[in-house]
Amino acid sequence: MLNRHARAFFSGLFTPIAKALLGLGMTPNMVTVIGTIGVSLGALVFYPMGELFWGTVFVTVFVFSDLIDGLMARLSGRGSVLGGFLDSCLDRVQDGAVFLGLLIWFFTGGENIWLGIAAGLCLLTGNLVSYVRAKAESLGYTADVGIAERSERMVLTLVFTGFTGLGLHPGVLLVVLTLLAVASVATIIQRFRTVITQAAAAAD
Repeated sequence: MLNRHARAFFSGLFTPIAKALLGLGMTPNMVTVIGTIGVSLGALVFYPMGELFWGTVFVTVFVFSDLIDGLMARLSGRGSVLGGFLDSCLDRVQDGAVFLGLLIWFFTGGENIWLGIAAGLCLLTGNLVSYVRAKAESLGYTADVGIAERSERMVLTLVFTGFTGLGLHPGVLLVVLTLLAVASVATIIQRFRTVITQAAAAAD
């Protein structure tokens, strides 16, 4: 997870924007939906065309909606269970759109099957990381451990995708995506072990 210093920095940076959007009558849920649409369009339109740099710029403009909507909820006191549910679900949509856009490009015009496979693995394992935690919590357990949280996965993917669009050797992005997939698998295993330990303790 992004460390507290980074979160404090970005919170300070985006608080004026959050206040301005509230002043315009927008709600946190509206920003969540708009951000998801923007990220999805950027990833599924620009990436399949091979525009990795500009696609990343477009996605980055909207990806911070995930922070802004939380700030808006706290500033306005409009935080709700439904808002948290919507935010969590649409986070999965954003993640899926980014990796799907990369997968489409590298299996087609990008002509790099290994990068396409790596993007597909990140798509699969990233969703599993989130699902395992959600399922565990629905059963009364906690599973918030792991080395591959969403923020790290998205930041690394967007940074290296953008640089690849500027000429960085695709092999670097391949290494990054492969490591992210491996880290996600490790996180899934950690969460399984955590839940199994809690279940065993409860049975005793």
